[in-house]
Amino acid sequence: MPSPYSLPLHALRLAGKCALPLICWYAVGELARFVLLYGAVEVAYGDWRQVRLVGVMTLLTLIILAAMTVTTGMLHTLRGALWEIRARTGDEVADERFFRTLDRVAPAFAVLYLAWGFHVEDARDIYQMDLFHHFFDMTEASWFGENSDVGQGLTDIDWRVSLGAMVVMFGLKMLFARLVEKGKGGFYGFAAAFSEFAFVFYGLNATVAFADARSEWVTHRSVVEGTTEVWAEAQQKIPVWDDVTGWFGDVWPLLLDAVAVPLAWLTVAMLVFGAYSDDTRALVKGTRLEKGVDRLEGSHDLTQRSFDQVTGGFRDRWVPLANSLRMVFKAGAPLFGMMCLCYVGVMVAGEYADRWIRHLVGSEAEWAWTYQGPPLYFVLDMIVTVLTTTLLAATYDIAATRARLRGESLSDA
Repeated sequence: MPSPYSLPLHALRLAGKCALPLICWYAVGELARFVLLYGAVEVAYGDWRQVRLVGVMTLLTLIILAAMTVTTGMLHTLRGALWEIRARTGDEVADERFFRTLDRVAPAFAVLYLAWGFHVEDARDIYQMDLFHHFFDMTEASWFGENSDVGQGLTDIDWRVSLGAMVVMFGLKMLFARLVEKGKGGFYGFAAAFSEFAFVFYGLNATVAFADARSEWVTHRSVVEGTTEVWAEAQQKIPVWDDVTGWFGDVWPLLLDAVAVPLAWLTVAMLVFGAYSDDTRALVKGTRLEKGVDRLEGSHDLTQRSFDQVTGGFRDRWVPLANSLRMVFKAGAPLFGMMCLCYVGVMVAGEYADRWIRHLVGSEAEWAWTYQGPPLYFVLDMIVTVLTTTLLAATYDIAATRARLRGESLSDA
């Protein structure tokens, strides 16, 4: 029975055994990401501006799909080194091919990636690279009082074009999702993930335009204005309000980074290794809440659709994480604590290593870290990514092994 406290050593064992393929996956992913980022900041300029901006959104989608492919590839590489996968092989369970795993991972990955806002960093990278690559064009335009399109590749698309692309991608999203539900072969899962990302990104400008118009209309309603005034007055008169909200605002982001984000990536890992569920019934199985799920499923279709519409965002974000947490708790709460502690430790160590190396090397030349920084970032981020990937795989492996030795099944998918 493996101990939960052996998690760091098991993760290091996996990292040492599979270091070369993990590094190769990461390097290929970074190369693909750079090529796509470069293409996104170049394709935006020229004639047919709106068509080019649609191309920028498409490249943003491809950047995220490349990250999904690399993440799945790194986790799939570790399958042969896991105790649980070897036990399955001993039970004559055939190993799953990479492309089959990728097709199965893609829809859930898209939901989690968007629900937790991981795509914001990808959009920020396009924006920063655009500013850096066209820096002189932007400064020249500012000197002569001219308007510049630099840095607006993700925001300048016309809302009508955005709405049209959104409608098209919504139709494709529904089509591929239906094919995935029917268990069709091919790359329908991958196509469904592409449609999910593209639907959000293509429709972003139209959504923002309509939301701004609606917000402007709502804020001028007398009921809303009166409620806003009452709320502001209550905040001023309640003595501990600022202290409570300030403390919560400081703690909540740290809690998300230390607990929710590792659980989100653990959900992806469990999906790759074949032990994942986003079913609400699996979460409440054996509790009193299961009767409520039974009543909801037996209610009218309109009631079910209304409930799904209201709770969809919450369920997409938290139910998969809760199921992952429940499965990890099957192996004992110490394993979950060790995973969060090690995950945060690796991330913090990477930040301190970057600061220490920059301080050690130093720089007397102007702009020196412009070309010294990328190699340092590549090496440190590669180490952090490899260690966190093996940590997630080791967490699943220990949880699955402990469940199997107790005669239970970790998977409820």
